[in-house]
Amino acid sequence: MVAAQTPLVQVRNLKKYFPITRGLLIRRHIGDVKAVDDVSFDIYRGETLGLVGETGCGKTTVGRTLLRLYEPTAGQIIFDGVDLTRARGRQLRQMRRRMQIIFQDPYASLNPRMTVGAIVGEPLEVHGVATGKEKRERVQELLELVGLNPYFINRYPHEFSGGQRQRIGIARALALNPDLIVCDEPISSLDVSIQAQVVNLMEELQDRLGLTYLFIAHDLSMVRHISDRMAVMYLGKIVELADRDEIYLNPLHPYTRALMSAVPVPDPEVEEKRQRILLKGEIPSPAHPPRGCNFSTRCPELMDRCKEEKPPYKEVSPGHWVACFLY
Repeated sequence: MVAAQTPLVQVRNLKKYFPITRGLLIRRHIGDVKAVDDVSFDIYRGETLGLVGETGCGKTTVGRTLLRLYEPTAGQIIFDGVDLTRARGRQLRQMRRRMQIIFQDPYASLNPRMTVGAIVGEPLEVHGVATGKEKRERVQELLELVGLNPYFINRYPHEFSGGQRQRIGIARALALNPDLIVCDEPISSLDVSIQAQVVNLMEELQDRLGLTYLFIAHDLSMVRHISDRMAVMYLGKIVELADRDEIYLNPLHPYTRALMSAVPVPDPEVEEKRQRILLKGEIPSPAHPPRGCNFSTRCPELMDRCKEEKPPYKEVSPGHWVACFLY
């Protein structure tokens, strides 16, 4: 791990609730969707933290709340010593130059009416960094950095393939020389052959520019490849966090074990002997989570106290955090 004891981001007890309202003329608040519920973690400078979990568990909401694209309901987000939850106006705009996002869908995240030069150069204009010839040269430099022809700046997004569009998204994210990039499933909509190219590009850029990533994904084998540490989310909560190899070799939480059992092994003999853990039941609604542990409705190792109490999120060995009464 790079600069292991220097957290760039410290998230403490982060919550993001979306209100549920009812009524046409008078809107009444009748409940909340608890998309992110009391989440804490650190991201160290220069590392990649992988965030995995099922669809709807709150991964993307964590990433967007981290950048203040969503206003947090409660908790702290400390970025390089500055509490972003209290930052306003000019201070927040200055901090946002150091944080960027790569969106999931390269087809939806690029404006079809804008040229590539305008898309990549927009952050430079918005923050008053460069205009005119200087902006054009910077855009061409960024396109070359991500492996695209620098003379494509007058083309439109529809003239590019999915992998090329994602490279344009990466170039836009790099425009302001950020410290942190939230990668919101950047490869999930790409072909498998293109996924490897984009991930290799991101690793190369991290080494060259000293970037820090929060890498959100479904593909566990890809997360193991690119991440230094992994956090596993379930229904708005982080249930386990550890070094990537530690999580793969020694998963502690029953949900993490079930996830890891689903990762295919490219060895017929090992695959034949391996046992899949199949979870029964449906994921509860984040608007009405279980009273006790969020995983209690599907857990194969359920105990009585799991139905009544929330398990504490604690460090059971150096760097290995888990929220489960088994430990």
